[in-house]
Amino acid sequence: MLSTRRELPIVRAHQVGKWFSNFQALSGVTLDVLPGEVVCIVGPSGSGKTTFLRCINQLERIDAGSLYLDGELVGYRVEGGVVHRLSEHEIARQRRATGMVFQRFNLFPHMTALENVIEGPVHVLRRTREESVAEAQALLDRVGMELKAGSYPAQLSGGQQQRVAIARALAMHPKLMLFDEPTSALDAELVGEVLTVMRDLAATGMTMVVVTHELNFAREVADKVVFMAEGKVVEVGTPREVLDRPSEPRTRAFLSAVLSGNTEAAA
Repeated sequence: MLSTRRELPIVRAHQVGKWFSNFQALSGVTLDVLPGEVVCIVGPSGSGKTTFLRCINQLERIDAGSLYLDGELVGYRVEGGVVHRLSEHEIARQRRATGMVFQRFNLFPHMTALENVIEGPVHVLRRTREESVAEAQALLDRVGMELKAGSYPAQLSGGQQQRVAIARALAMHPKLMLFDEPTSALDAELVGEVLTVMRDLAATGMTMVVVTHELNFAREVADKVVFMAEGKVVEVGTPREVLDRPSEPRTRAFLSAVLSGNTEAAA
């Protein structure tokens, strides 16, 4: 959970903007994520939550403002007062600081669970296969998938695939874990097994940014909750402040719609 030490943010976003043609997906997003902090981002569909995560992981480039990851400017470098875009090789190096878990698992279908987990360590980190296999087995055990190491994704449930995806991300030893609505593609009975793994991960002190619609999870695990709407950060605070006593009308309207089951209004 949240570190008590005075440390620089793992993520520092300042006035971040992002456009897709004429659509502004992010507008003036400013947010710090401290080491050991669990930050849950909530809000209606299309509010910019996923886009912000993709900017942190450099799957999208920002168009305005600045974004720092572990003290390093993301996607750009400044030399002699001139801003230069990083090369794809440099971006790949920066991206290794993050592990990202997607809605749809994104496992390699032709590889077993174990092979999916060792792919990055062997081919990106250049570790030996023996070392990578030993660590992968330990990670699969950590997420409750040790008995499925030899299974292919098609042989696994959605919850099992997502737990393998979490193990795969952890195998790269990230400083930051990003979760993009990791339970949204799961049947209701499978959501709990993934959230349990995420709770356990948070308890170890892993820095996490989680885009989620699971408000009870956010209330239980988050150090900080961020409510976004229309590409902007509307409200930031503790779970109690944002989810139980929101100060902004837009936040109150969203939470009221969620609690009433009005998914159209919440979206």
